[in-house]
Amino acid sequence: MILPIELVDLGYIIASILFIYGLKMLSQPTKARLGNGVSFLGMLVAIVVTLLSQGLDFSWIIVGVVIGSLLGLVSALKVKMTAMPEMVALFNGSGGLASVLVGYISFHQGADMSTASLIAIGVTVVIGGVCFSGSLVAFGKLAEKLTDKPVLFTGQQVVNVLILLGIVVGTVLFVISPSVENQYLIIYGVIFLALVLGIMSVLAIGGADMPVVIALLNSYSGLAACGAGFVIVNKVLIVSGALVGASGLILTNIMCKGMNRSLANVLFSGFGSATPAASGGGSEQGEVRASSLQDVYYVLEAARSVVLVPGYGMAVAQAQHAVRELGDILEANGTEVKYAIHPVAGRMPGHMNVLLAEANVPYEQLFEMDDVNPTINTVDVCIVIGANDVVNPSAREDKSSPIYGMPIINVDYARTVYVLKRSMNAGFAGIQNPLFFKENTRMVFGDAKATMQGLIAEFKE
Repeated sequence: MILPIELVDLGYIIASILFIYGLKMLSQPTKARLGNGVSFLGMLVAIVVTLLSQGLDFSWIIVGVVIGSLLGLVSALKVKMTAMPEMVALFNGSGGLASVLVGYISFHQGADMSTASLIAIGVTVVIGGVCFSGSLVAFGKLAEKLTDKPVLFTGQQVVNVLILLGIVVGTVLFVISPSVENQYLIIYGVIFLALVLGIMSVLAIGGADMPVVIALLNSYSGLAACGAGFVIVNKVLIVSGALVGASGLILTNIMCKGMNRSLANVLFSGFGSATPAASGGGSEQGEVRASSLQDVYYVLEAARSVVLVPGYGMAVAQAQHAVRELGDILEANGTEVKYAIHPVAGRMPGHMNVLLAEANVPYEQLFEMDDVNPTINTVDVCIVIGANDVVNPSAREDKSSPIYGMPIINVDYARTVYVLKRSMNAGFAGIQNPLFFKENTRMVFGDAKATMQGLIAEFKE
């Protein structure tokens, strides 16, 4: 069965509409899950229509579908929510690799290809290659298989520029070369340089900037898919790739604004490479005051308003369910409970939102930084759960700090602040946090999940 071109185009239009509508729904927490389902339906329509338009032998396609479905099912069941950033990095890399393969195979099977097609192939394999290798490095950093510190060396930017120039020159030669044999050699070289550039680019980025990197790599995967759509002349792939590329760039911009830094600064500054001693991490800034669980319980029991500020430490400790349970207990005690979410908290965009949603925290209790800060001075208690840089007052007070100007959640303005941390170690930015030494701050040392469970026990007793 081969669908007529009119039905194929109609199917692509329907799929594109579902993509756009689903993407729009993702901007609202209450509709995000439905939006994901709508987008999935659009992709299903696009795949079915594409397969039925080609008159293909489905034998190997079915094998691929079964293998891919099993891999997806196992991943969905086995991968913990705390490992979702690494999973997203692998997804981005898979999209990049698929685009590279589409570009190369199209060239390999093509005959007398037009200049426009060769340009599309060159752009696709370059962006896809950078996305693939960069995503693998991002996975390594997020999974702590590689150092989360920037890997820098003298002349690194010069090397990157030379690699980029080599890619541009190679792509031009690939397009204009009259010899197919030379084109094969050139395209191999271009793919190799693209893979090297992806590795070099992400190695130079520190763990604190991973939310930006994940968003940017997601954009790369979309742009590569869009290029692949031009290569194989597939309208729905062009549309879907453009949507992913554009939304990824918008999200990247939001993440950069959340840190008050430009994208160029994130990519090329080596932020986070300073040693703690060089960035204030080794200097004493006052006296640290520790509190016991019982002391914290007495204050929380009498509090009228509590703001919970989750960070990466909550993800590491897998404390989201205990956090939600404590929030429910406080609400039952007559306390107003809010969850303040910083846009770059965690290791990917929306990391904290995903974890809290998994724990069934009501969407209406999740508040963005700009919604909490104006009234935070009226809050009785702020509980910082494993966050560090996103609540660091140095961003507001210390012009010499590398994070100066970064918007933060002003937890130090609350009447009482409890900071849950394993130790006094600096955060991923590699700098000390003056919040820990303020008069209204108390440290609660230990695993965040164990601390939350201890507080829950205090209330139940």
